[in-house]
Amino acid sequence: MSATSYPPGTVISKPDHQFKILMIGESGVGKSALLSRFVDNQFDTNFISTIGVDFKIHYMKVDQQDIKLQVWDTAGQERFRTITTSYYRGANGIMIVFDVSDSASFEKVRYWLNELKEHVGPDMPAVLVGNKIDRVRERVVDNPTAKRFSEEVGIPYMETSAKTPEGVTEAYALLVTKMLAQSKQKALYEPARNNVDVNANNGNSGGGCSC
Repeated sequence: MSATSYPPGTVISKPDHQFKILMIGESGVGKSALLSRFVDNQFDTNFISTIGVDFKIHYMKVDQQDIKLQVWDTAGQERFRTITTSYYRGANGIMIVFDVSDSASFEKVRYWLNELKEHVGPDMPAVLVGNKIDRVRERVVDNPTAKRFSEEVGIPYMETSAKTPEGVTEAYALLVTKMLAQSKQKALYEPARNNVDVNANNGNSGGGCSC
């Protein structure tokens, strides 16, 4: 996989693909910081918790294809969850984020996986992201534990730091490759399904057996 994040402010008029990514996870795990680092290449220590939903547009080149991403950052607080559930509609990929220095946020990943399955189904491309790996001394969820869990639930795992910014572009790029793969699979499936429908209609139009 070759991936490049275009500089902030880049606009590509005719991208090869357009995808909607939804970022979910507990409040305070760094979803907004990850998005700001990814899109604007900035890190602010004074982030305010997202109220409802925010989104940003960004462009990447992945495997020689220009990708337009609409990345939605959802509030993790429980009082906003009834608002944010509607934003699952139209999503092409999900990024589930937890804080490696907060075991409770890791334990709640199962809740967010259930939310994902309820709103978009089990086949939605997704990536599990352990953020804040720069907090080495405070870390309580180690890499092997998170990887075992990701293998158990069948979702690839990436580690990031919005602060440094280790792994940020790579995490989004991995999700994009999964979305591209699903898009390609659907493109192959649709013509085949249409051919079956056409043949079925042709068969019916003959009025049954011609014996």
